[in-house]
Amino acid sequence: MKKTKLVSTALSVAVIAMAALWLSRPNASAGEPGQLDPMKSAPGWELTDLAGKTVRSSDFKGKVVILDFWATWCPPCRAEIPGFIELQKKYQAQGLAVVGVSVDQAGVDSIRSFVQKQGINYPVVLADEKIETAYGGIEGLPTTFIIDRAGRIVKQHLGFTEKAVIEMEIKPLLNP
Repeated sequence: MKKTKLVSTALSVAVIAMAALWLSRPNASAGEPGQLDPMKSAPGWELTDLAGKTVRSSDFKGKVVILDFWATWCPPCRAEIPGFIELQKKYQAQGLAVVGVSVDQAGVDSIRSFVQKQGINYPVVLADEKIETAYGGIEGLPTTFIIDRAGRIVKQHLGFTEKAVIEMEIKPLLNP
């Protein structure tokens, strides 16, 4: 009887763990809360950069865009930034645009200081509730969207994603 109860408990734990993994996967299928339809046109946006200038999604028309929702206080976000800097350097001439969307509440000066210290070489804009809602509700940080030249979301990542994975996803989009 004890062996049956142990097996039953182990099976229950395994089922719960698998359900948790399935629910937390970075590329959940469309229709789930917080997820956008794959290959759907990316929502347009208009936000302010760290200099107070208006930046629009239309400014990146025809480019492959990595749209990264992040915060200065988020360790996985901080870990991804050097990879985005490298990708921007390497592929900018081929039409890549990395855009950082800061969800920080700390204020522009602290974000600007962080951006300068990190050597961020791509535009950083300040998130508002409108963009977070338009992109399905940002459920965790970082949340990164890969947008093709036609303005369609082709991939979404929730949580830290290795630079190699992002690079593998953008390379075919950059080729004519």
